Amino acid sequence: MQFLLKRLAFYLVAFLVAATFNFVIPRMLPGNPADIMLANANAAMGPAAREALMATFGFVDAPLHEQYFSYLKSIFTWDFGVSVKFFPVPVTDMLMQALPWTLFLTGAALLVSFSVGTLLGILAAWRRGTMIDVIASPTALALQSIPSVVVALCGLYFLGVSNKIFPTSYAYDPKLDPTWSVEFISSVAYHGFLPVLTLSMVLVGGYLVTMRNNMIGQLGEDYISMGEAKGLSDARVRYTYAARNALLPSVTSLALSFGALFGGSLVTEVVFNYPGVGNLLYLGIVGRDFPLIQGQLLIMTLAMLIANFAVDLAYVFLDPRLKRA
Repeated sequence: MQFLLKRLAFYLVAFLVAATFNFVIPRMLPGNPADIMLANANAAMGPAAREALMATFGFVDAPLHEQYFSYLKSIFTWDFGVSVKFFPVPVTDMLMQALPWTLFLTGAALLVSFSVGTLLGILAAWRRGTMIDVIASPTALALQSIPSVVVALCGLYFLGVSNKIFPTSYAYDPKLDPTWSVEFISSVAYHGFLPVLTLSMVLVGGYLVTMRNNMIGQLGEDYISMGEAKGLSDARVRYTYAARNALLPSVTSLALSFGALFGGSLVTEVVFNYPGVGNLLYLGIVGRDFPLIQGQLLIMTLAMLIANFAVDLAYVFLDPRLKRA
């Protein structure tokens, strides 16, 4: 319990630091949100009307420290104001609409890539020098070297535009109403297959290489020889003994991947016009929508911190030494 309380205190401090950067970075961008909105509308207004508009969106002409404390208050009350680009929709509503789609993409991609990469890494280490190791390891290294935007564009062109096997945009068929029907769920899976495949291909190589190297290090330990000497089956020694201990660094990598993928899904969502928070962040940056940018970056920060705390909990379960401590 003391270990978890220390980690919670650490993550609270990390959250406050990240929130501070979240406050400062959008204000370093060139351009003023109100001026951009007025320019897009081809409108002109007097100074008084402009000040009223700025106050509506929370861009008051106050000292920076007052704006900062007001911003911290809005975080803990979960009130990020009104979106500039999608006025008059609140930022919270925009994020809550987009968040489930990004969670679906990242969750499915992590599940597929972690499962496939970890299993292939275990088999490649257990059967070093065989065909599965010769094929899987170089392929994993090659996949790690390819940028995600290249994978997304190739998948979009070959499987979407050229051969028309999968749709190239939207999260589901626009003709359908969002319900828990079989038709709607099938449409979501069909439209999400290509983005999930793209994200999975980017991640699977890292999990494979990490697990293979960890397994090779564990196979030389005395407890592995002891398990084999006791007559245990290869499957039990491989998974219960070696893989469980080799899994700890991969679990850490999983948490880091979740946070990185949560933000890195921006490329995939923009390429496939997928309505997630990554695509929303892109639209917010283009429109200098400070409230939307801050809200989305805060969601990304929370996702990273929650994922790391979940890994700490998993470590307690996987590593008996932490339980005894």
